[in-house]
Amino acid sequence: MAGRVQAFVLMVIVLLFGFVTGDTMAQSGGATAATNTPKLAEEQFKNIQVLKGVPADQVIPAMQFITASLGVECEFCHVQGAFEKDDKKPKPTARKMMEMMFAINKENFDGHREVTCYSCHRGSTDPVSTPIVMTEEPKESMHMAKPEGAEAEKPAGPTPVQLFDKYLQAVGGSAAVDKITSRVEKGTIEFGGKSFPIDIYSKDPDKRVSFTHMAEGDNVTAFDGHEGWLGAPGRPVREMHGPDLDGAALDADLHFAAHLQQMLSAAELRGPEKIGDRDAYLVVGSREGKPPLRLYFDEQSGLLVRLVRYGETPLGRLPTQIDYSDYREENGVRIPLRWTLARAGGKFTIQVSDVKQNVPVDDVKFSKPPEPPQEPKAAK
Repeated sequence: MAGRVQAFVLMVIVLLFGFVTGDTMAQSGGATAATNTPKLAEEQFKNIQVLKGVPADQVIPAMQFITASLGVECEFCHVQGAFEKDDKKPKPTARKMMEMMFAINKENFDGHREVTCYSCHRGSTDPVSTPIVMTEEPKESMHMAKPEGAEAEKPAGPTPVQLFDKYLQAVGGSAAVDKITSRVEKGTIEFGGKSFPIDIYSKDPDKRVSFTHMAEGDNVTAFDGHEGWLGAPGRPVREMHGPDLDGAALDADLHFAAHLQQMLSAAELRGPEKIGDRDAYLVVGSREGKPPLRLYFDEQSGLLVRLVRYGETPLGRLPTQIDYSDYREENGVRIPLRWTLARAGGKFTIQVSDVKQNVPVDDVKFSKPPEPPQEPKAAK
């Protein structure tokens, strides 16, 4: 029973936070003093061959990209508890496939990442090589093949700037948004057919922490405006890196609607799309040095109903989609009280039942817990 509970908790960590805790991967050597120079994959993990030279914090996202592309879990390639071993045949096969992918892109696309694991596998361990038969009548879609030159046509509709302005006004206007200094939300989080209480604390500038209350203890996701970390019962604190930090910063911005336009270096209207039974305008926003954002604004209300962000990995981009609903006014600002976050590996939904804004929130809630003292090594 204890093993099943631990496995469930680990699943929660992967689902909510997007990566596996460090002690599930075989790490090389003993503890070393922290430096300002990021470690490379081969310095952090044992038996790295294809991903040599890649930053260590990109290894787990790369593994996630493989699991999402093939529809498998870690144990498909790795030996549980001994990830460095090559005992399973799929592991050397995966190395050959990664090398093939890199070679295809280098030799045919000038090194640009056009082909990925997902290009052929599409969620299956076997590459998809046979066309799928049609089971439904085709529908008009933005994603269907278009006549030559059709991509150059700009869709009719408001400009991105007009949509950003409408969104800001829909939530209450810049003056009202700027007055928000803190937010405390209580509700439930649902995933895997289970529901747990959750408390979320946000404070300007860009601080956010959530506590998911489970029987084994609290799962914690925290961002203090600079650093982010994750905590789970019985596991060491795990620091956020790369795309996880980027996502945490976006989630923590209490003034996101007012800051949206300035955080984008360029924006392009891609036309109307259906979100559920509602019409929405899709805007793709570019950001300097970061993956783009796909923003969907309700055609009638102007509210943001979907945001898609991406995490870069050495093998491809991992998407995270957040759908917002149940907007209600609090202190002159309309905020979503329900949102669903979906990744390739699963999704969860948070429903807020109580929210308070501009209330005192102690900074200690966003403080990173100290590392547990290490036991002295016995003399040899």
